[in-house]
Amino acid sequence: MKGSSMVKSISLLAFAIAIGCATAATSGPIDGLAKVTSKTKFAVTKADAEWKRTLAPDAYLILRKADTERAYSGKYWDFHGKGTYLCAACDLELFSSDDKFDSQTGWPSFTREIKHGRTLTRTDLSDGMERDEVVCSRCGSHLGHVFDDGPEPTHLRFCMNSPALKFKPKKSAPGP
Repeated sequence: MKGSSMVKSISLLAFAIAIGCATAATSGPIDGLAKVTSKTKFAVTKADAEWKRTLAPDAYLILRKADTERAYSGKYWDFHGKGTYLCAACDLELFSSDDKFDSQTGWPSFTREIKHGRTLTRTDLSDGMERDEVVCSRCGSHLGHVFDDGPEPTHLRFCMNSPALKFKPKKSAPGP
């Protein structure tokens, strides 16, 4: 019986981790965000083999195969540096550290994009739920998901994967 209980516990934990970033999944597309359409063309395109060769293995799985890192495992979920977060695939500036907050989900979360249209959304029906997937507007890479349960003033929570991002520190002001 102990083994059976342990398997059930491990299964429940794995399920909770898998959906942790979707604790407040929206019931439809979030208004005001740019959407992927049938006419969307990405400026940066590469063959899958080239993406696989140029990206780190974990980044490739997330950015190009829409995988998700484990909660509380990424380098940016509890990172507090000041600067800008870029797409790890094409270096497009996506988010500012000024808009980063602790969502208590284990993933880096932001209240807004650095500039409207830097990300695009599309409906994601995977894992038995409806969510808004976030992709880079330059290369189409999967970054994470966005939810409408974030803090004011936007009420948005861009829940991103650390391997999908690069961090560019803010330049300090020159000395006297």
